[in-house]
Amino acid sequence: MILLVLVSSLALISIGVGISTGLVVATNYNILNMENFGEDTPALPSQILDINGNLITEFFSVEKREIVSIQDLPESLIYALITREDGNFFDHNGFSFMGTIRALYRSVFFSNLQGGSTLTQQLAGHLYADRSDISVTRKLKELWWAFQLERQLTKYEILELYINKMPFGHNTHGVEAASKFYFDHSAVDNTVAESVMLVIQLVSTSGRYSPIRFPDRARKVQYSIIQQMVENGFLTQQDADLSMADYWDNRYDWSRDNKTTAFFEREDRAPWFSEYIRTQLDEMLYGKQDIYTDGYIVHTTLNLDYQAKADELTLKGLNRWNKKYQENIGNRMDIVDDVYVPIIDLLSLTMNIEDIRIAGSQEKKRAKEDFQNIINPTMDMLSMMFGMNEINYMSQFSYDDNRLKNQQSTVQTAMITLDNDTGYILAMVGGSEFNRANQFNRAVDGELMPGSSFKPLYYSAAISSRKFTPATRIVDAPRVFINPDGSFYTPLNYKGEWEGSVLLRDALANSMNVPAITVLEGIGFEMAISRSARLLGYTDPVEIGKRFPRVFPLGLGVITVSPLRMAQAYATFANQGRAVQPLAIRYVEDRDGNIILNPERDLRNEQKKEDLQIMSTEEAYIMTQLLHETTLTGTLAHLPRYVKGFDRMPMAGKTGTTQNWADAWTTGFSPHFTTVMWAGFDQGGSTLGVNQTGATATAWIWGEYMAYINSQMPIENFPKPSHGIVEMEVCNLSGMIPTDGCNNGTRMEIFLKGTEPTRYCPIHAFEEKRNDDLAQKYLNDFSSSMISAPGVGLLEDPYADSGSGYDEIDDGMIDFLLNDPFSGDSGSGDENTYLLD
Repeated sequence: MILLVLVSSLALISIGVGISTGLVVATNYNILNMENFGEDTPALPSQILDINGNLITEFFSVEKREIVSIQDLPESLIYALITREDGNFFDHNGFSFMGTIRALYRSVFFSNLQGGSTLTQQLAGHLYADRSDISVTRKLKELWWAFQLERQLTKYEILELYINKMPFGHNTHGVEAASKFYFDHSAVDNTVAESVMLVIQLVSTSGRYSPIRFPDRARKVQYSIIQQMVENGFLTQQDADLSMADYWDNRYDWSRDNKTTAFFEREDRAPWFSEYIRTQLDEMLYGKQDIYTDGYIVHTTLNLDYQAKADELTLKGLNRWNKKYQENIGNRMDIVDDVYVPIIDLLSLTMNIEDIRIAGSQEKKRAKEDFQNIINPTMDMLSMMFGMNEINYMSQFSYDDNRLKNQQSTVQTAMITLDNDTGYILAMVGGSEFNRANQFNRAVDGELMPGSSFKPLYYSAAISSRKFTPATRIVDAPRVFINPDGSFYTPLNYKGEWEGSVLLRDALANSMNVPAITVLEGIGFEMAISRSARLLGYTDPVEIGKRFPRVFPLGLGVITVSPLRMAQAYATFANQGRAVQPLAIRYVEDRDGNIILNPERDLRNEQKKEDLQIMSTEEAYIMTQLLHETTLTGTLAHLPRYVKGFDRMPMAGKTGTTQNWADAWTTGFSPHFTTVMWAGFDQGGSTLGVNQTGATATAWIWGEYMAYINSQMPIENFPKPSHGIVEMEVCNLSGMIPTDGCNNGTRMEIFLKGTEPTRYCPIHAFEEKRNDDLAQKYLNDFSSSMISAPGVGLLEDPYADSGSGYDEIDDGMIDFLLNDPFSGDSGSGDENTYLLD
């Protein structure tokens, strides 16, 4: 088979090269003037439009390309480039036989033409080929031009052309402009680590390995290439280690950069979304296509009206949350200073223990702040002026310490809105102000703990399993769960309060933890993880295994996920159980009005081939009603009363607060839109405070925003399936068919057909019998008293000393009644009684 592929590939190469040679020669172009081909076409910025055709921003470039001679560049840059891109560059004639065979094999069998190109082929493709054309013809044309470059230019001339022409990410072209952008100095002065960091930007101009946006990811690849350079003998291990240490100890501080480029000076009405669009375009467009000069019209899904409201309200939220956080810190410090410091200092003086003395701590804190804000900038300036490396190291250490402190003490946020039917991204906020120092998009790339907002994902699996219904009775009380590894887990509720016997609907609406873990235990990890992963859009089994630990804390959202994926999951409930795929770009036109990219059409065609129904419409309807309960009686019940217009449209949602109140989430939907909101810190170790939860912090902003974007939409209810749903009255306490004695009240409840209760409420039936027995005893005693001696207790309870529990029906007795071993009823109603004990 392999031999057949090789022979076929060689034949293709021979035929293709011949045809391509004839075609190219017939055009009678001269390679020496091909670089100027097309320069008569004026450069135009690309326009980014919202869903209504309004201009969001323009992508353009006004920076001049800076040319640098290869003779002036450090050898480490050339070594890094050869190591990463083309190890045999100086030995081939522009063509790598095995690389081309590999590329052709991928093209024929996997429709993937990436990989296998030499440096010369990459340059040829960038200069002379349309790399958006994913075909063998383009690859052969690229190869022909590579041969011409090798014939006309020396190896070093090819390298010089390559490093001055290729894009290096963040709208920089050429190594000189890139070096000045990333490191604030010429490429001539690059260290080994800096050279390698530049080279890895060639892998993806979308910024996948950007040291600004993804420093940890970039560092791993940088280290890998440096180690390869050591193995190839280009530098010693000691030099490699020193260069890496120097780079990361003294890396450029973006937060102190006052310079801007045209890209950051542009007017942008949705910068977080625009940057997301730019990275997607960089991945979709290839070769000579340039979003900064080719004048594309990009039609997106964003709604600028919704975006403006999102920006307004998230700013309002950030101001409120940061203010409250500082007040909480101040209150805690006041208590420490006023109560605990005097006691500890007294113990220190009395017991002569110097190590625990903390008098003067506030003065030390103020001194540290003065050093960082006043003295350190002066030290930094002097170290750069006079080359004082030790002082520079101290200065950078202080900056790093201050930066970490800011990440731990500054509340950040993220918000994302999807259209339930189409998956259109209608609004996006990735953090506080978007600038060169703050480009990390938490809405898309954030790995954040969702807390209790994760619960509905596996609750939906519980409904689908038919082991649980909205009326399943569960006990909310302290309990120890045993993880698969044998360790113990004891979940607690918010503020340590317990409700006792509750129905599943109320347990979810009020975010009770023990009932949630009981549900997880009831359906098992396999079913819970499978449903949750699919709702969140994870398909790789390896990633699923790593992301979803098989331990009970999973049930309280102790995993990491982005707000975008959470929105994708919740939108599926609103979309009647059909998977929702977020979409940002609808289609792209060139300057002549021709559609050159159509991501929406491509997505819809792919969706036709897939089974998008994650759960049945009936199961999805029950989930929407369970989450709607949260806005009626649960953790979001305050919004209809206090947020104007919120109750105009049915809403459903869930709040989430992680351990130590580090993250606050509000996630939910109307019949039209799904919105997820998060607030928290970029670095762990801080707390928003007990007074800032998903219900008390993010919920208000989420509620105001949802009320606004739904205000002009037609009023609709969540669509109810025409069949498969049974609605019936149940007892509020037992969740079963009520009797005349159900004095705790009743409710109308919905069930999947076949899971509705078939037994009468045994709790109140038991109490009815007790009352009847007491009444009969009264009559009997009264009759007897007519003929007996006086002094007999007329209303004595005949069961008072029997141990039957009539005096007080506790949870244990109720459990016994609901699981009556003598009832003989084997109907589906027993499925409504999954109990703690």
